[in-house]
Amino acid sequence: MKLDSLIQKATQYEGNTVAVAAAEDEEVLEAVAEAVKRKMASFLLFGDKENILQILDAHHADVANSDKLTIIHAESPALAAELAVKSVKEKKASVLMKGNIPTAVILKAVLNKEYGLRTGNVLSHVAVFEVPGFDRYTIVTDAAMNIEPDLNQKAQITKNAVGIARSIGVAMPKVAAIAAVEVVNPAMQATLDAAALTQMNQRGQIKGCIVDGPLALDNAVSALAAEHKGIKSEVAGQADILLVPTIEVGNTLYKSLIYFAKAKVGAVIAGAKAPIVLTSRADSAESKLYSLALAICSAK
Repeated sequence: MKLDSLIQKATQYEGNTVAVAAAEDEEVLEAVAEAVKRKMASFLLFGDKENILQILDAHHADVANSDKLTIIHAESPALAAELAVKSVKEKKASVLMKGNIPTAVILKAVLNKEYGLRTGNVLSHVAVFEVPGFDRYTIVTDAAMNIEPDLNQKAQITKNAVGIARSIGVAMPKVAAIAAVEVVNPAMQATLDAAALTQMNQRGQIKGCIVDGPLALDNAVSALAAEHKGIKSEVAGQADILLVPTIEVGNTLYKSLIYFAKAKVGAVIAGAKAPIVLTSRADSAESKLYSLALAICSAK
């Protein structure tokens, strides 16, 4: 599956608006400009108006005066975050995007009790990869938000990822609960949690997907590896979602796919009232565009 198909899918949804907090960032505005050209969405750009206009005029003059862009001045990044979050809360926008602002500042606004986007659920990072040599998306969660989630948090992280997977056309996602081994070992908490998640799925506590675990990474993604180890399961060798046990595992896997496997990626934060695009400085403009497309698709 190609991530370009997400861009195509996103253009089919009408009426989407993205609120960008602290939009005065060249790379963010490059993704915004490309999204406007492709008619993916309209944008509310919150931040230093003069700075935003300077960047648009210098690098994106062809869209600087587009009716798809609305600039709202904010005196500080914190105020930009507050105004962007409020615009989503008030349904003036359907997606929130991080601009030139620390992650902690925008998340503080997202979690604000008065005007934020809390649902009571765990917020989690969901990354959708296009990996060379694979004919399906590889979805990794959670690589950026939850440090060492407990069983309840892992169940919610799974539900968040399943919702994203279904929104991009994976009707019955196969979830592999990843551990270092594929057998339950009482000394390894990841294997105990994986086995419990499998049972929760079988008993209807986690719906809309098929969960199996513990599975080591090789037999989660390789049918040959699963066969060699004698593992028979609907998930082994064909996992859509890789549920990792800790942030270190997820973060390392995420970066390994990008730098070693040359995978393409789009990612969102799920679990709030609207999808959140938390881009990193290291992300390419292409990756930011894929993340925007993923967010627009999952907003529906």
